[in-house]
Amino acid sequence: MSLDQGDRRTARDRILERVPARFRDRVADQIEEPPDLPLEEFGQPRRLLRASSRLPLVGPLRPRTWKSPLRGSWTTAIFAVVLLVGLPVVTITGLLSYIAYQPQFHQAIPAHVGYLHLPYFLWPTHPVWLYRFTQGLHVALGIALIPVVLAKLWSVIPKLFTFPPARSLFQLLERASLLLLVGSILFELATGVLNIQYDYVFRFDFYTAHYYGAWVFVFAFLTHVLIKWPAMRRGLKSRKLRAVLAEDLAHTEPEPYTADGLAPQAPAKPTLSRRGLLAVVGGASAMLTIFTIGDTVGDPVRFTALLSPRGQSYRGGPGHFQVNRTAKAAQITAAETGAAWRLVITGLDGQELELSRAELLSLPQVGQALPIACVEGWSTEQHWSGVRLRDLAAMVGIHRAQTAFVTSLEKSGAFKQVTLGSDQVRDEKTLLALKVAGLDLLPDHGYPARIIVPALPGVHNTKWVKAITFTGSA
Repeated sequence: MSLDQGDRRTARDRILERVPARFRDRVADQIEEPPDLPLEEFGQPRRLLRASSRLPLVGPLRPRTWKSPLRGSWTTAIFAVVLLVGLPVVTITGLLSYIAYQPQFHQAIPAHVGYLHLPYFLWPTHPVWLYRFTQGLHVALGIALIPVVLAKLWSVIPKLFTFPPARSLFQLLERASLLLLVGSILFELATGVLNIQYDYVFRFDFYTAHYYGAWVFVFAFLTHVLIKWPAMRRGLKSRKLRAVLAEDLAHTEPEPYTADGLAPQAPAKPTLSRRGLLAVVGGASAMLTIFTIGDTVGDPVRFTALLSPRGQSYRGGPGHFQVNRTAKAAQITAAETGAAWRLVITGLDGQELELSRAELLSLPQVGQALPIACVEGWSTEQHWSGVRLRDLAAMVGIHRAQTAFVTSLEKSGAFKQVTLGSDQVRDEKTLLALKVAGLDLLPDHGYPARIIVPALPGVHNTKWVKAITFTGSA
């Protein structure tokens, strides 16, 4: 007998009939009958979307599952405002890091991204702390926003289980953009944190995945902001921040429930005020910042960087500081860097010159206090001494250098060579460094010679240099 002929049993009733009698009451409390929405409530294709809405609601699909009285439009909006300001900064500084690798020389990773890049330009050498600042901000702010992202997801998680998931194609597109947004931001945060910790448990290239993931996030973020901007404004206007900060637990009341809102249908008694929630999230962000920022600021506060995989102190004396790739990992041998080592420089019309380390030390030496900053967020400032790169170019007939192609004794790896632009080669602070802190470079720091360029990512300050080819004019 069909339903229209008199079978008035609901989908919920049919499920309960299959449950043993002794469990039926318990299971009945976990199943809700969906609202009987009229056909006019749905967009096209109406009948298909309405049919999908007739399934019984179980588990997280039940509106009554979500009981926190702190959820609501204002709570979601206040976290959204913080992310609306913070996430673009994290994204832009991340894309600037890609530019700092100078993709126009085909040495950024990924190398070929089509139109998915900012306009190319030569990364400036001043201020000398530029990359230290942009990448330190990228890492520190990204980590500080993790509690805010999680709080925002917590505030809207009932919406992720809304059933039916869509009543029109527009809502379906909105849900798809939301899944892209949530997925991309969690992916970027997770892979970013793992990269900072040098824990590559994933089986793909971090740089490539992180770069394309950032563009997926940008698209989803902009779409979500355009769709939800009116709702965020209404949420912010529903309460005054000053009133919320003055509100204690005894006066914490849930927002009125609406079918399309975020407030709970059956709120529980509050165990935390909204002021307390903001304090917990803000405190977690502050704690993460304190435990990471010391890695960027450097020695005065490095002891606070408890989350740093590079440690909080270096007690080996002058010249002992952070290093990503050791001489052993790069397979650099003592024979290669010993007395037989020669630097080969090539210049105008193929003019070539070989210099021993003793000959380099006999040239005019210049000292510069410059930072090295790595993509993982750590940095250190050291006093380097050596020969200006532009002076070496002049020795082979190049007085207006355009590029310098530097190669290392390192036999493999993405950063065994680098191309420097004209502003970097000509800068008076750019050195072929021979010493640091007044002492010879240690093997792990590039002995017998390394490149030091102001404001350049650390991996492009090539270590164990064996040859430099200059281009330009006399």
